Amino acid sequence: LSRFKEAFDEYAGRIVIGAVAGIVIEEGVDRYAYHKGLFVIGQRGDTVRILNDGKFVPRHF
Repeated sequence: LSRFKEAFDEYAGRIVIGAVAGIVIEEGVDRYAYHKGLFVIGQRGDTVRILNDGKFVPRHF
């Protein structure tokens, strides 16, 4: 994501945030993404939702 704006210059003046999503998330991957400032989207029952807690601060790219 740090190079995203190089490829898509129309986003040069905008704040970009990132996310990872998965139906099955391997142990530790969610914590890694969280600590890198990415939203974590996962399946809960029949729906998907953002799994980050209220303390999460997204990284701006």
